[in-house]
Amino acid sequence: MTIRNPGLKILDRYIIRKFLGTYFFAIALIIVVVVIFDAAEKIDDFIELKAPLSQIVFKYYLNFIPFFINQFSGLFTFIAVIFFTSKMAYNTEIIAILSSGVSFRRMLWPYFLSAFVITVVSLVLNLFIIPVSNQNRLDFESQYLKKGRKVQFEKHIYRQVVPGTFAYIRDYSSIGNNASFLVVESYDSGAIVSSLEASGVRFNTETHRWTAPKYVQRTFDGEKEVFEQKTNLDTMINITADELGKVQDLVQTMNYFELRQFVRQQKSKGSDMVAVFEVEKYNRVAYPAATFVLTLIGVSLSSRKVRGGTGLHIGVGIALCFSYILMMKFAEEFAKGGVLPAVVSVWIPNILYAFIAVYLYKKAPK
Repeated sequence: MTIRNPGLKILDRYIIRKFLGTYFFAIALIIVVVVIFDAAEKIDDFIELKAPLSQIVFKYYLNFIPFFINQFSGLFTFIAVIFFTSKMAYNTEIIAILSSGVSFRRMLWPYFLSAFVITVVSLVLNLFIIPVSNQNRLDFESQYLKKGRKVQFEKHIYRQVVPGTFAYIRDYSSIGNNASFLVVESYDSGAIVSSLEASGVRFNTETHRWTAPKYVQRTFDGEKEVFEQKTNLDTMINITADELGKVQDLVQTMNYFELRQFVRQQKSKGSDMVAVFEVEKYNRVAYPAATFVLTLIGVSLSSRKVRGGTGLHIGVGIALCFSYILMMKFAEEFAKGGVLPAVVSVWIPNILYAFIAVYLYKKAPK
């Protein structure tokens, strides 16, 4: 598709200013509202746990804002496009633009340029900034919010550390890095060949070694079992302390390259959570890319003057946007359940709504 005269003209600057201005104004407005409600909800924790004002502002809310912006970027893009475009249509500005010889395709140029700016901002936030801000936010929550002070580890942890070898850890606590019980089992062709069991174990976060005053070693050869009691367990398991916790929180604090390396590592271990991590990885690119699709849908929907005016456009637009978000969540569950490959599931909503966008574009006034 060739776009003639792509240089910025008065019309382009007008639309870009309206688009980005409305987008950032809507983001700023909702952030103020959300911060006020969030602060009102958490004020008791802040006071009781004596959170310094500087920590609340700079370590919590300043790191909360990028996360919030990225979560609702698509929705605000949609609202911004529909709001000012439908207003232009209601004031017959769209008719005047098309009547002056500017094609509908050419009018889309500043929209897509604005969408490109939002996409780049969203990508930078997603890939590099938000992981760091998430780490700071989670650190603050663990220190100054009662909800964040809850145990960050599952009572029963079961992980595949290498293909054929599984570790079971019970009651692990980051305080002292202790666990009440540890079992390491090795399997061959589905049959157990050895088992190591120990109670009162301790994990060294620097050497990644587990120690215990005594342990039991069992080996299996068909129906024959050899049982040995030993002392001074000192063993290494291919698993880190971070992987013992809530892995969803862990991956949210990784930048794109760290996450990609982590996914490769988990694949080599045969982890059953690889699909979850891949969804997180692909979403960081797919969600910002949806900005172009949502922009085209928004312009095509709201560029026609209708009796319902701006309200009708916004209503239809929000319904479409929420249906996109709902489909995105369903697609993620398909990936996590192993129904479809993660990359396919994550991109399905974008592809489907791209077809909807093209259809609406063809029906839009020319």
